[in-house]
Amino acid sequence: MSDLLDDPTPGQNAPEFSVTEISGAIKRVIEGEFAHVRIRAEIGRCSFPRSGHVYLDLKDDKSVISAVMWKGVAARIATRPEEGMEVVATGRITTFGGQSKYQLVIEDIKPAGVGALMAMLEKRKEKLAGEGLFDQSCKKPLPYLPEVIGVVTSPSGAVIRDILHRLRDRFPRKVLIWPVAVQGEKCPADVVRAIEGFNAMSAGGALPRPDLIIVARGGGSLEDLWGFNDEGVARAAAASDIPLISAVGHETDTTLIDFTSDRRAPTPTAAAEMAVPVRHELLAWLGDQEARMGRALSDRLAQRGQRLRDLSRAMPRADTLMDGPRQRLDTWGERLPAALLRVVQGRRVTLADAGASLRPSVLHSAVARKREALGRRSDKLNITALTRDISRKRADFTALQTRMAGAAQRQIDGWRGQVETTDRMRETLSYKATLARGYAVVRGKDGVVTGVGAARAAGILEIEFADGRMIAGQGDADKAAASAAPAKAVKPKKSKTVPKPAPKKSSPEQGSLF
Repeated sequence: MSDLLDDPTPGQNAPEFSVTEISGAIKRVIEGEFAHVRIRAEIGRCSFPRSGHVYLDLKDDKSVISAVMWKGVAARIATRPEEGMEVVATGRITTFGGQSKYQLVIEDIKPAGVGALMAMLEKRKEKLAGEGLFDQSCKKPLPYLPEVIGVVTSPSGAVIRDILHRLRDRFPRKVLIWPVAVQGEKCPADVVRAIEGFNAMSAGGALPRPDLIIVARGGGSLEDLWGFNDEGVARAAAASDIPLISAVGHETDTTLIDFTSDRRAPTPTAAAEMAVPVRHELLAWLGDQEARMGRALSDRLAQRGQRLRDLSRAMPRADTLMDGPRQRLDTWGERLPAALLRVVQGRRVTLADAGASLRPSVLHSAVARKREALGRRSDKLNITALTRDISRKRADFTALQTRMAGAAQRQIDGWRGQVETTDRMRETLSYKATLARGYAVVRGKDGVVTGVGAARAAGILEIEFADGRMIAGQGDADKAAASAAPAKAVKPKKSKTVPKPAPKKSSPEQGSLF
C-alpha cells in the first residue's frame, strides 16, 4: 500500500488513486481476508459456455453471489450443477475489476446432503416422464433366446462372475463384456459410450451384434449409484435399439435408468435369469411336446385310415361301375355302319339335285330374265328431261350470279362514299387549313413553341407557313448555315397540293373499293 500513499497534491488532504490502483488494492484486501471459504447455497442461474467454464449464481432467500468454476475443476467434479440444487461450494473470494464485481472461484462443489440429490432426482424424473420416456408403449420385448448378450459392467467386480455363472447354469450363451466405471465421475460417460457402442455394431462384423444388453452393478449408497441417475444414461437406455435390462443395485435400490430401460431386474443374477430360459426345463418341455405331437399324429393317422376303410366299403366295385358304359359302347358300335351309309346316300342325292340345276337351258333363261329387268330400268332414264332440267338450273345460277355482282357493286360504292366523306373531314380538321387562313406553326429544338419565353430559350426557330417553312433566330447560326451550304443556292420548294388520284375503273371480274 506504500506506493499508493504518495504525498498529496499541495492544497489537497487526500491522495489520488487511478482506477486500476484502487481495484488492485480492493482485490488484495478481499483475497487476503477470504482466501478459503465454504458456502452453502442454492444454485440460481447456471450457464455452460463452449469454453468449458461454468458460470452460476449462489443464492439464499436474501442475497446472491456470482461464482465461476474453471474448465479443469468442472471436468473433475462428480455432480453436474443444476439450477435449484442445494450445494456446498468451496473456493476463494476474488474481484473482477473489469466489471467492478466480486465473485467466488469454486474449487469444489458437492450436493448439500441426500435431500438435495433426491430433489434433483425427482426433478429429472418429472422431466423425462413428461417427454414420454417412461411409457410402456416405448418398451421393447426381450428376445426369448438371444444368441449374444452384451454386458455393461465393471470387469473386476463380483457382478460379472454372478451373471456368467447364472448364464452357464441356465443356458450357455455368447457374452460380450464392455468394461466401464460403475461409480465416480467417469461412470455416466462410460455407460453411455457402451450402450451406443453396442448399438453401433453391425450384424456381420468382426464382433457379433448383441441381441440383448444388460447394464449391471452391485449395491451401494445413493452417491455410489448416482452415475446411473444421470440424464444422459437414461436417454441412452431409452434410445437403444437393442432391448436393455437394467440391474443396478439391490432390489430396494432404484435409479433413473430403471425407468427408461425395457426391463428392470432387482439384482444382476435376476437379470441373467430374465435373459435366458433354463436349458434343462426347455429340453424337458420340448421332449414332452415331441411325445404329444407323436401321439397326436398316430391317433390322427389311425382315424383317417379307419375313415378311408369305411368309405371304401360303401363304394361300388370297379367292374360294376364299368358294366353300363361298356354295354352302351357295344350298342353304338353296332349302329354306326348303318348310320354312315344313310348319311352318304343323303349327300349323294343332294349333289345330284344341285348338278341338275346347272344345265345350259336353265342358265340361258336366267340370263334372259336379268336382261329384261335391266331394259325396264334403262327406259326410266329419260335423257331429254334431264337436259331440260340442267338448262333450267344453269339459267337460275346465272341470274343469281348477276344479282350478287350488282349487290357487291352497290356495297363498294357505298363504302367509297364513306371514305371520301371521311377524307374531306380530315382535310377540314387538319392544321394545314388553319395555315391557309394566315396562321403559322413555330417549332424549336424541343418541338412546338407556344410562348414567348420558350421562343427566347429556343434561340433558333423554324416557322411553317401554308406555302413552306423558314428558319429565324440568331444571326451567327444563319451565317454558319450559309457557309456550310453549297455554292448554288437551292430555293425551297413550295408545297404543292397533291391531286387526288382518280378512282380506277373496276374490272369486270372484281370491283375496286375506291
